[in-house]
Amino acid sequence: MAAPPTAPDRTPANSTRAWTTRLVVVGILLAAVNLRPAITSLGALLEEVRDGLGMSGSVAGLLTSVPPFCFAVFGVMAPRLARRFGPAAVVCAGMVAITAGLLIRPYAGNTAGFLVGSVLALMGIAVSNVLMPVIVKRWFPDRVGSMTGLYSMALAAGTSVAAAVTVPLTDALGGGWQSGLAVWGGLAAFAVLPWLPLVRDRGPGVASAPVSGAGARARADRQPPALRITRSRTAWALAVFFGLQATAAYITMGWMAQIFRDAGVPAGTAGLLLAVTMVMGVPLAFVIPRVATRLPHQGPIVIALGVCGLAGYAGLWAAPAGGAWAWAVLLGISNCAFPLALTMVGMRARTGAGVVQLSAFAQSAGYLISIPGPLLVGVLYQSSGGWGLPIALMIGLTIPQMAVGVLAGRDRTVEDEAAAG
Repeated sequence: MAAPPTAPDRTPANSTRAWTTRLVVVGILLAAVNLRPAITSLGALLEEVRDGLGMSGSVAGLLTSVPPFCFAVFGVMAPRLARRFGPAAVVCAGMVAITAGLLIRPYAGNTAGFLVGSVLALMGIAVSNVLMPVIVKRWFPDRVGSMTGLYSMALAAGTSVAAAVTVPLTDALGGGWQSGLAVWGGLAAFAVLPWLPLVRDRGPGVASAPVSGAGARARADRQPPALRITRSRTAWALAVFFGLQATAAYITMGWMAQIFRDAGVPAGTAGLLLAVTMVMGVPLAFVIPRVATRLPHQGPIVIALGVCGLAGYAGLWAAPAGGAWAWAVLLGISNCAFPLALTMVGMRARTGAGVVQLSAFAQSAGYLISIPGPLLVGVLYQSSGGWGLPIALMIGLTIPQMAVGVLAGRDRTVEDEAAAG
């Protein structure tokens, strides 16, 4: 009697799944690389853009507040879009939006057009920001820490490379800031490609065939009740922590190069210093999530990052040019609160649905909290004529960031807290 052909029948499916998984990894990495150049490339050329478009310091501060505003407004739409079209399709559309926005904004010709192009790119970044932890949780549920670290490394690499090479790349392309900003649209176009075969994929574990009748009713009965995320204290703590670290990050990306330039540092060196701050996230973004997933409480990591931030801001206030490289390194370590926050999103929820809701809530509420920060820095800088008050503001915000980060790092889940509430 012939043996049943079970193993050969499974081989094509296993091969397809392995190929798809590799494609997801490539898509995650390319998407992550493109989630920050729209911001850090502008930070490196902010003075040239201000001069070219006739912006005041306050208007430039408003421009640096646009990223968190867009992340808050458009990020909250990501779960609904993902339920309707699938996470991969939404991320693919996000990469298309980033490409279009980065190619449009440098040639718009005025501040309003520049803002519209920036919003289009940031819209794509916003939905991708929210869905990256969701995709990691669904495709790699047993490797959340390592995959979050890999994704965060790619994000930090894209951030730092854009900060480092935008100024020399602009000089190589003829000195026009428009070409120096538009070139990043070409990089974003590559990130569209791996997501195209995944557009119709709804993620592992989602049935492709429709279910009707009693089967549909049984499946509906098995669906968990809607999670009331606002009842969870951990969700609120994580949202505030996310918001305060985002405030620090976007002030750093938008203004740190200008701080160094005002202290007498050449433009190219100032961009390189910003790149050093960003590149610190490449190794640490891989290490911190892996360490965090092994600890029952992530509070000690929060404290260590906050202390580095306080030291960096103090040095930036006392001797911005004299100890520039040290301050850049310390602030780069402090900015690794971002991958820690992403890791805690995956750890503070038990289910995939909980991760979707927590990611959308923490990021949207957090980015709303972070909106006034970069704008306030521009206003304080314009009114005081120096960087003392803006840096004092950042020192003042780091302390509550450490406090709420300790609360968010406690070993509990939002599902349990929401049910108890």
